[in-house]
Amino acid sequence: MPFKTKTLFQVSIFLFGIILFLPTWMVAQSRPNVILILTDDQGWGDLSLHNNPWVETPHLDSLAKRGKEFTHFYVSPLCAPSRASILTGRHHLSTGVLSVSKGLEIMDPEETTLAELFKANGYRTGIFGKWHNGQHYPSRPNDQGFDEFLGFSAGHLSNYFNTNLEKNAAKVKTKGYITDVLTNAALQFITDNKNKPFFCYIPYNAPHAPFQVPDRYFNKYKDKGLNNELAAVYGMVDNIDENVGKILQYLKQNKLEENTIVLFLSDNGPNGHRFNDMMKGIKGSVHEGGVRAPFFISWKNHIQADQNIDVPIANVDIYPTLSELCKLTSIPGKPIAGMSLVPLLLNNGVSFKANRNLYTHVNFMTVPVDLNAGGFRNSQYRLVYENDKPQLYDLRRDPEEKTDLASVNSQLVNQFTDDYKKWFTAVSANLMYNRPIVVSQKGVALPTYEASLTAGIKFKEGHGWAHDWIERWNTTTDSISWEINCQDSGKYRVEIEYLCKKTDVGSRIVCRIGKESKPATIKNAFYSAQIPSPDRVPRKEAYEVSSWKRMEVGTYYIASGKQLVTLRALQVSNKNVAEINSINLVPVD
Repeated sequence: MPFKTKTLFQVSIFLFGIILFLPTWMVAQSRPNVILILTDDQGWGDLSLHNNPWVETPHLDSLAKRGKEFTHFYVSPLCAPSRASILTGRHHLSTGVLSVSKGLEIMDPEETTLAELFKANGYRTGIFGKWHNGQHYPSRPNDQGFDEFLGFSAGHLSNYFNTNLEKNAAKVKTKGYITDVLTNAALQFITDNKNKPFFCYIPYNAPHAPFQVPDRYFNKYKDKGLNNELAAVYGMVDNIDENVGKILQYLKQNKLEENTIVLFLSDNGPNGHRFNDMMKGIKGSVHEGGVRAPFFISWKNHIQADQNIDVPIANVDIYPTLSELCKLTSIPGKPIAGMSLVPLLLNNGVSFKANRNLYTHVNFMTVPVDLNAGGFRNSQYRLVYENDKPQLYDLRRDPEEKTDLASVNSQLVNQFTDDYKKWFTAVSANLMYNRPIVVSQKGVALPTYEASLTAGIKFKEGHGWAHDWIERWNTTTDSISWEINCQDSGKYRVEIEYLCKKTDVGSRIVCRIGKESKPATIKNAFYSAQIPSPDRVPRKEAYEVSSWKRMEVGTYYIASGKQLVTLRALQVSNKNVAEINSINLVPVD
C-alpha cells in the first residue's frame, strides 16, 4: 500500500513504533546535558570580570558573557554547607550538615541529590573533584547518585601534584596538577557519554589551601609584584580559567554547546583578605564578603547572552532551576527551599518573587549549634546576628556594610530578628548530633581525626582537620574512641595504621569493640618521610607522609547496632605509644 494512502491511525502506529525502538540516547537527548563547575574558596573579586586589577580570567569572563550572570548570588560561609545546599536545594542545616569536619560535614543520606534526580531521569552522572559531604558509606558520591567519581571526600587534599585520589571504590595514583587531572577526567566522562544526556559535576578544590600551583602560573603573578600568597591564589584561579576554557572549547568542537547547560559558581567567600569589591568579611563570615559569590549560567540559543541580573538568589535555587530547565520528573521527598530561576533565565513571563529572605548560618564545630552567627538578606537589607546581637545594613545605600542601623530602626530589627530565629528553629529542629560511622561488608577506615580523644592525646598539626593524625599518646589513662553502627554483623579483622620510633617500640595497647577486647604489642618500628610539598606559603593543614605501617590486632565479631571502638595503652615503653593514623575494619569471609 503506497504511503500516501495510509490511514492516520496507521501512520500514528508507525511513528509510535519508531519512537519505541529508537536507541535510548536519541530519545533522551531531547533533554540538555549539564556541566556544573564549582570552585573552592574563590571570592566574588577573584575574576577580572569583577574589576580585579591583577587576576586574568578570560575564559570565565567569556562564559559569563555567553549567558546570564546573577550579580547577587549567595552561598554559605563554609565549603560543606554550600555543597549540601547546591546538591539538594535545601538549607544546609536541614540536610544535617553543620560544619566542615569531624562528621559535621556529613549530609543525611536520605536527602535527594541532583545526581539522584538526574540519574532517575536517565542521565549518566559523574563527579570530578571535592565531595565534602561524607566519606563513609552510605554518604559517598557513588552512594548518592553518581555513576562515576574521581576526587576526594574530605575537606581538602594535602598535595596537589601527583596526588592519590579516589576512583569510585578504589584509590588511584594520579599524574600532574590536580585541576588539570580533574578536568581531563571530566572531559573523558563527557566523551564517553556525549551521545547520552549527562550531568557532570566538577567541584575543583582550588584555590583552597595548601597554596600549590605550577611555576608558570605562580611566576606570572609574582612578576606583577604580588606576595607569595596572592601570586599562588591568582595562579590557581588562572589555571582554573584555563581548564574551563578547555571544557568550553571541547563543547564547541563537538557541537554540544546548544545542548549543554554550563553553570559556574564558588562555594563561599575568599580564603583570605584580598580584592573583593570592598565587601565586608571573608570566608567564614555571614557578612556580604563571606557569602556573596560569582554565578553564571549559559545555554546557547536558549538563555539570552550577555545579561546581568541583580535579583538576589541563592545556592538553594540551583536544584529546582535545573530540574525545570531539563524537564525532569521530580523524586518525592523533603521540601525544597529554593525557587526555580527559569522565569529569570528564559524571560517566559512567569513572575518571580524578587524580595525574599535568603538565610545563612555558620558554625565552627560547635555542638549543639546555636543562633550565632547567621542572618539573611532580602532585596534591600542584610540582617547579621552575631554575639547574640543583631546588626542591620541597608545594602542599597551601604554595600560595604559600614553603618549599622540596628539602633535607629529597632522595629525593623526586631521583626527581622524574629524571622531569623523562627527560620533557625525550623531548620535545626531535627538535627542529629550522634553520628556513628556505618560499618558494613564494604569495610571501613576509622581515621583518628574523626575520633573522640581524651585530653592528653594530641594531633600532629593540632586542629584535627582532615588528614591530621595522632602524634602524642604517652599515658595509660588516655583513650581514642569512635562510635560505630554496624549494619552487617560478622567477623572483622582490625588493623591499626601507625608510625613508631625505634626507641618507642614495645608499648602494649588494647582495642575494645563492644564487649570484646584484644591486646597487642607494637613490635616493629616504622618511619615514613613527609611527602615533599611545594607550598608557596606555610600551610595550616597537616602534611602528608608517604606510607603507614599496618599492624593486625585480631579478628572480632561485631554485632549489629551501635557500639564503641576504643584504643588505650596498657603500657608505654618509653616516651610515646605511637603515632596513629586510623583503625581499619576489614570484613573476614
